[in-house]
Amino acid sequence: MFAVIKTGGRQYRVAPDDVLEIGKIAGEVGTIVQLPEVLVLGADTPVLGTPTVAGASVAAEVLQHKRGPKVIAFKKRRRKNSRRKRGYRDELTVLRITEILADNAKPTIGPRPRKAKAAPAGEGAEAAAATE
Repeated sequence: MFAVIKTGGRQYRVAPDDVLEIGKIAGEVGTIVQLPEVLVLGADTPVLGTPTVAGASVAAEVLQHKRGPKVIAFKKRRRKNSRRKRGYRDELTVLRITEILADNAKPTIGPRPRKAKAAPAGEGAEAAAATE
């Protein structure tokens, strides 16, 4: 099953477990957010919205907030000693699509548990020696 969603003025084709970068949205890292603007629900028989599909939404887990690559706008007017350099970076949110919902359903899948970082092998041996 797939869906076409609209967020931040752009449209994205998504399926469960897809990871995508969109314009920044509100939501803490590790929480589930719902994206209500679903334009198409696709399966064996696709459902087209007019303009959106009523009662449909997409649930996604917020993985990260970050900034995009720097875009430099450099303008120069030759022979005028006039230059302008401006930089800009987009604010982005990285999402993992958890499920596609229809008929005003609520999300049933929660965020995935975070993996605990394993201590390097050298630190474990030193800590064990220190406790003895």
